[in-house]
Amino acid sequence: MNKIANRAVMCEVLKEAAAKDKDVVVLCSDSRGSASLTSFADTYPDQFVEVGIAEQNLVSIAAGLASCGKKAFAASPASFISTRSYEQCKVDCAYSGTNVKLIGISGGVSYGALGMTHHSAQDIAAMSAIPGMRVYLPSDRHQTRKLFEALLQDTQTAYIRLGRNPVEDVYEENNVPFEMNKATVLVEGTEVLLVACGEMVKPIQEAARLLNEQGVSTGALDMYCVKPLDQDGLLKAAQGKRLIVSVEEHAPFGGLGSMVAQVISANDPKKVINLALPDAPVITGTSQEVFDYYGLNAAGIVETVKKALEG
Repeated sequence: MNKIANRAVMCEVLKEAAAKDKDVVVLCSDSRGSASLTSFADTYPDQFVEVGIAEQNLVSIAAGLASCGKKAFAASPASFISTRSYEQCKVDCAYSGTNVKLIGISGGVSYGALGMTHHSAQDIAAMSAIPGMRVYLPSDRHQTRKLFEALLQDTQTAYIRLGRNPVEDVYEENNVPFEMNKATVLVEGTEVLLVACGEMVKPIQEAARLLNEQGVSTGALDMYCVKPLDQDGLLKAAQGKRLIVSVEEHAPFGGLGSMVAQVISANDPKKVINLALPDAPVITGTSQEVFDYYGLNAAGIVETVKKALEG
């Protein structure tokens, strides 16, 4: 089992970049520990800004630094940066076209027992609604590295959600198919297509394996690039399928599932099901306990697919 969290990989990539480029700056809102950025702050103190518990200031200061030519990475809990700082994300970053990468750490239900105040189950919908804002949810540590290496090379605003805990590898270290803003086909299949982002990608990969073993030809698509959504990749993967199932660590409205349904219904109508968190405060527990309870695991996905095909 992998023991390296995606946030730790982010820190390593930013440290590597900062060693060569003094314009790389990282900002935190009293969250360097939660973001695994303590070693960055210790190694490059002149390229690190601690704003304190002031998320709106965090985003505005990052935008100001970016306006001066810096490559700003602003990290704060996803539940706060996507809500308390929403206006600043919209106006100072996206509308103003500043080179700020907004990093939502401990996304989804990562904070577990802290409950709804610290869960970010609406961030995909909120951030995707902002014109000019890109939204990414990498699925494992290897894809996280590829994504941040790519983000360091562009000058556009983006929101990246990272979970708190290590997750199982989806890809192999030396075999990480990655193209910016393009979905990745994990498994080929002819009857069913599973689509997910972030920490739900591993469950659909496993569910596809189980379904294929049981005679249900199932494909799986890693849609790490939620916005811009890879519509061509989605439609190609969905071609000829009887059923599409999207899976996300998010509320049932406005997230990946809504986007998938919109694209499929407009271009290749067929049955689409969205597996997501409920429209209610979730149960208290670890991420895996929450996923298991709501069927956001391989077994739950398999059961959903079988019931849908029988119906």
